Amino acid sequence: MNIQHIFVVGAGTMGSGIAQVAATSGYQVTLMDVVTEQLEKAKLNIARSVDKLLEKEKITPEQRQAALEIRMTDNLEMASEADLLIEAATENPQVKFKIFAELDQRAKPEALLASNTSSISITRIASVTRRAEQVVGMHFMNPVPLMRLVEIIRGLATSDAVTQQIMDVCRRMGKEPVEAKDSPGFISNRILCPMINEAIFALQEGIGTPEAIDTVMKLGMNHPMGPLALADLIGLDVVLNVMEVLQRDLGEDKYRPAYLLRKMVDAGHLGRKSGRGFYVYE
Repeated sequence: MNIQHIFVVGAGTMGSGIAQVAATSGYQVTLMDVVTEQLEKAKLNIARSVDKLLEKEKITPEQRQAALEIRMTDNLEMASEADLLIEAATENPQVKFKIFAELDQRAKPEALLASNTSSISITRIASVTRRAEQVVGMHFMNPVPLMRLVEIIRGLATSDAVTQQIMDVCRRMGKEPVEAKDSPGFISNRILCPMINEAIFALQEGIGTPEAIDTVMKLGMNHPMGPLALADLIGLDVVLNVMEVLQRDLGEDKYRPAYLLRKMVDAGHLGRKSGRGFYVYE
């Protein structure tokens, strides 16, 4: 199937970033969110992002204009027109299952369904549809316009042809697709989130300040960003969700989320998106 129209569900940081990259890569794009205010915010963020990229000569004026012409909608009516539908909603299994069941009902039979989930089983997501062979994971990294990696996760039934087609889509977007097994956390978060969680344990135990912990990892391990600052960028609620999936599905205590992480999520200190996490943001 020739993919021309991409429908993105969820206009948050990840969804708007995916929509932007798809549009600047020449795809017709529709961005959907049930919250109208979130669509307005996404529109402003996309405009700000492409203006910066144009200023740095990373994109052309034509690509900027394509991003500004992304269609916005608060319902799934236009889902029936899409060739590829990418879900980028909150990292909650029940929310994703509901979305995929509805997308399966609305999408044309040959359309492909993808999830940007960072940890939830693609096989489980596919099981709520009648097209399991056409369901795949596309785990983009944040910020989407700048990060080259996309993890491609095959469910138990995902076909070879669909996997190859999705990899081709990623390459057209200027990304480097890497295939990962449908295992909790895949490759990236199986390694990354336990490291972040351990950094939170170190803070919880008073071993060092957030600045000290992040500086050690940046200067001593050559990480571009410290684990606590990275947690703020990802969202502490997302980190907690991933750790809960790892602990539940792998059954090992080493994946137990730090108490401080739970406490901060309960307090609404989610990182950059809430204005406060391990650091305070304007």
